[in-house]
Amino acid sequence: MISLVVPAYNEARYLPRLLDTVEAARRAYRGAPGDIEVIVADNASTDGTAAIAAARGCRVVPTAPRSIGATRNAGARAARGDILAFVDADTRVHVETFNEIAHRLGSPRVIGGATGVTMDRWSVGIATTYAVLVGLVWLTGFDTGVVFCRRADFEAVGGYDERLRFAEDVALLYALWRLGRRTRRRLVRARGAKAVASTRKFDEHGDWHYFGFFRRAFARLFGKGDLDAVAERYWYHPSR
Repeated sequence: MISLVVPAYNEARYLPRLLDTVEAARRAYRGAPGDIEVIVADNASTDGTAAIAAARGCRVVPTAPRSIGATRNAGARAARGDILAFVDADTRVHVETFNEIAHRLGSPRVIGGATGVTMDRWSVGIATTYAVLVGLVWLTGFDTGVVFCRRADFEAVGGYDERLRFAEDVALLYALWRLGRRTRRRLVRARGAKAVASTRKFDEHGDWHYFGFFRRAFARLFGKGDLDAVAERYWYHPSR
């Protein structure tokens, strides 16, 4: 079984379109459709997120602490699958997502990976940001989109680091990469099933905002401010 975990906070607007694409990917899956389960880890939403998820046949796992790592881990603990996959609620998955995950993890030399993303819309600012981030992906091998691995390996590395307010997905991939080096397995980029990432952060903060955001984040990281304040404003108290 593949368990898809969706962390969600007030995602009533975006969750239905994600679930539409998940259902299309489930129908396209070459295994048994019943081998796909969807878990929505509802992180104290105050809108209709939980009701939408339940009505669409998802398992809803309520989580209280406003922590993205803890929310992802709560969904993983409730999962029944031997394979865990994680995707953000404002994303849309590719129709071949589950086939690609099953194919990649069918190799004993693969420890996990991510699908990568394309964007909801494009502009010069978004394309420039994307190009910079793709460069980092090529350097590190750590991608985004739908992140996947075997449950046994997820548990072996301790899951997501709940101390991190953000970049917990990068930390997980790094932990898997380290485990893979010891066990002679590798991370993969499943680019045949790229997800579509929402541009709502660009819509809210501007198409060039990432460069200012990184400048402020690095300044705070090196002792010139509170990094938690950046996380609170950008991730934990958005306008939704």
